[in-house]
Amino acid sequence: MKYSRYMAVAAVLTTSLMAWQPIEAAPAPVVQARGYEPPTVFQAAGPDAASIQATVDAFRIELGEVNNGNAPGPLASGRREINWDGGGSTATAIATTPFAGFLNTRGALFVTPGSGFVQAPSSGLAESFSNPDYATIFAPFSPVRLFSPIGSNVTHVEFFLPGSAGGVLATTRGFGAVVSDVDLPDGSGPGGKRGNRKASTLVEYFGLDGGLLYSNFVPASPGDAGFAFLGITFDDPRVARVRISTGNAVPGADDERPRDVVVMDDFIFGEPQLVQ
Repeated sequence: MKYSRYMAVAAVLTTSLMAWQPIEAAPAPVVQARGYEPPTVFQAAGPDAASIQATVDAFRIELGEVNNGNAPGPLASGRREINWDGGGSTATAIATTPFAGFLNTRGALFVTPGSGFVQAPSSGLAESFSNPDYATIFAPFSPVRLFSPIGSNVTHVEFFLPGSAGGVLATTRGFGAVVSDVDLPDGSGPGGKRGNRKASTLVEYFGLDGGLLYSNFVPASPGDAGFAFLGITFDDPRVARVRISTGNAVPGADDERPRDVVVMDDFIFGEPQLVQ
């Protein structure tokens, strides 16, 4: 299903209790045709945070050495990061969809087909999803909270100019995410292929026109509490939306084969730029 770009997000914020719906009538921004240039791909997986740290740091440098934090845009360079930790908070926080907690400060809006999102330490995930195993099979990359949709395993990320409260569309040149406990390896063939081994976690990148720019599976790290990272960068800001399918089961299910429940940690993305 395609999701169109949102109309004034400020209106969404004033009606936060309403369910998000795609807006089919919204006029699409004019997009200049360009030749396809493959992105630079950063990926790693391993049993602990140290296993992926060098790749995450290289991705940060590629996007821009300066972390722009909560500074309003437009800014010509740098990157934004969201680590879900709320200045060291250990509390479990649940938000409805769309989740706009970082919309004005970082320029990112989060939407899920489910009922909302949770930010929590692993013990909080265990309580939120009524599954005590989650306290040990998930671990944070940056202490202490993780991030997950509720009632779905799909998260959409849309980009806006930081400081505009969602009023100005933006694009980014790259996006990457750390995930926890990807157990199943990549798929072995097309979805309709007989005997296909389904992939677990997939990240898809879309342009302003809704077209798919790139997609890739997140590498697996079998065993509990492992980490994986996938990120890409283009030479110019062309990514308007990212769709993350975490695992092949909605959180709450038993994390035993063939189910693979996956949650997220740090999001890192290039400074959102005004649409040209």
